Amino acid sequence: MEVTLWGTRGSLATPGPETARYGGNTACIGVRGREGTILVLDAGTGIRRLGTSLPAKLERVDVMLTHLHMDHVQGLGFFAPLYRAGVNVHIWGPASATMGLQERLKRYLSPPLFPVHLSELPCNATFHAIPNGEVEIGEFRVTADLICHPGPTVGYRVTDGQGKVMTFMPDHEPALGNPHFPNMPFEWTSGAHLAANADLLIHDSQYSSQEYWDHCGWGHSSLAQAINFGRLCEIRRLSTFHHDPNHNDADLDKLIADAIEETHPPFEVVPGCEGSVFNL
Repeated sequence: MEVTLWGTRGSLATPGPETARYGGNTACIGVRGREGTILVLDAGTGIRRLGTSLPAKLERVDVMLTHLHMDHVQGLGFFAPLYRAGVNVHIWGPASATMGLQERLKRYLSPPLFPVHLSELPCNATFHAIPNGEVEIGEFRVTADLICHPGPTVGYRVTDGQGKVMTFMPDHEPALGNPHFPNMPFEWTSGAHLAANADLLIHDSQYSSQEYWDHCGWGHSSLAQAINFGRLCEIRRLSTFHHDPNHNDADLDKLIADAIEETHPPFEVVPGCEGSVFNL
């Protein structure tokens, strides 16, 4: 599979030379399989550029939302395939005890927040409340489960036909202030089974170790916690993600270097920059 990062921020960052390498768009990645299956994970502002890169003869695309916080859905209305008649757009997201996925998305895709009603889109849109378990989408097997973040939030584990695994957890706090993390049972750790032995883990890395303790319980991780979570799950590569918009390129370079020096990870840590491509 080919994995491309189209947006890596937790919320919009001011564009300019200070953020040129890491970028300023919010969460979105694209996954392409060898047989042509296309998954879009989260619909932050990065989804606009992803949409323009898709083939003109696209027949189906699956958009898989981890949760419905604004930075993860604010680009959905600008996703080009939604405006192509005949394209089958499947939108997946976590279930809610009060409203269906389509009804919740209507709150955004309708006036006054957006000029086009969800029901007016010319594509063939289908909405799915993602189950806790597995679904088959083309050549991919996608496993979803609830993870620790405010509101219904899922992480995704994507396995291709060659057995390669990519795990996506853009908003996740596995430690939740536990001072013993990561020296705690694997089975008790949020999302651990989704990331176990993953070839690539894309994970929330919003804070420095010092910043985390001022934001404990907000549903996000420090860089050191992301690395330690990867160590616990015995992953092969980590891409940092969900960068704080107040951190510019120089800040992020230093924070990542400091976290690596602090934790000595036994795997590669790759800074998550817009446009990065991973081939698994």
